[in-house]
Amino acid sequence: MTDLTIGALARRMQCQAETIRFYEREGLLPPPARSGGNYRLYGKPHLERLAFIRRCRSLDMTLDEIRVLLQLRDKPADNCAEVNSVLDEHIQHVADRVADLRTLQTQLRDLRQLCASADTEGCGILKELARGTEAVRAPAARHVRGSHSHRSR
Repeated sequence: MTDLTIGALARRMQCQAETIRFYEREGLLPPPARSGGNYRLYGKPHLERLAFIRRCRSLDMTLDEIRVLLQLRDKPADNCAEVNSVLDEHIQHVADRVADLRTLQTQLRDLRQLCASADTEGCGILKELARGTEAVRAPAARHVRGSHSHRSR
C-alpha cells in the first residue's frame, strides 16, 4: 500500500482529518512519517489501527477503554482475560444506560399525561416543568473507567 496523506486516509476511513490528528495527540495513533514537504504519510498499520479505533468508538467505548484494548492488541502473546474484563465492564455500562433510558422514558410518558389542554396556558406539562420539582430528573451519566470525555471522538 502506498503512503496516504491525512486527507486520503480521512476519505478512506470516512472521518475528518481533525479526528485523525486528535487520535495522534491522544497517543492512540503513532506519529506518521513525514514527506519532504512535511506532509503526514500514513501506511497500512495506521489504516488498520484507525479502523480498530473507529470500530471501538462505534461501540461507544471511551478513549481510555480503547487505549487499554490497543495496548493489549499490541501484545498478542498475552492472555486476553483483560480484554474480556474491559468488554464485560462496557457491557454493564450499556445495561446501566439502557435502564436509565427506560426510567427517563417512563418519566416522559408520565409527564406527557399531564396535558389535555388545547392551549399552552393550561398545559400541565409546562406547569410541571416550571415547578422545578424532583418529578422529572435526568438519569445520572455513568461509565466504566470514568465518563465519556467531551473530547471523545
